[in-house]
Amino acid sequence: MINKEDITRNWLKRYTGTNIEEFGDWILLTNFQIYVDKFSEKFDVPVMGRGGAMTSATNRDGLSIINYGMGSANAATIMDLLSGIHPKGVLFLGKCGGLKKSAELGHFILPIAAIRGEGTSNDYFPIEVPAMPSFKLHKHVSSLLVEKGIE
Repeated sequence: MINKEDITRNWLKRYTGTNIEEFGDWILLTNFQIYVDKFSEKFDVPVMGRGGAMTSATNRDGLSIINYGMGSANAATIMDLLSGIHPKGVLFLGKCGGLKKSAELGHFILPIAAIRGEGTSNDYFPIEVPAMPSFKLHKHVSSLLVEKGIE
């Protein structure tokens, strides 16, 4: 019988061009190819999956980045597939609107809430309820930024 791990093994490679054994324990998700390209340059690792549905790269420290493309359907697909490999953490790198004029290129933005615009969650939350980040992950990233002096 086919189980989720079998499906993940097959589909994750099909979508990203990367074998499941090559993914790190920590995953960055994005919908911008330039983030994957910059990651590849910084860590001198290849970008996998070019010409396919999603691109990815993994550094030698066990950090992977995946560009899932556009849309909540792709985001849901990659999260479902990643649940089959049990990453220790997943963080989304995206864009942020409505920033102060003091924000500059390269600044880290840790949102405390986000407007839900995908439509699906309206079936189980009132529109006024924002999407909230994981408190533990938010606290960890915030602490690291302070520790590194880049708050």
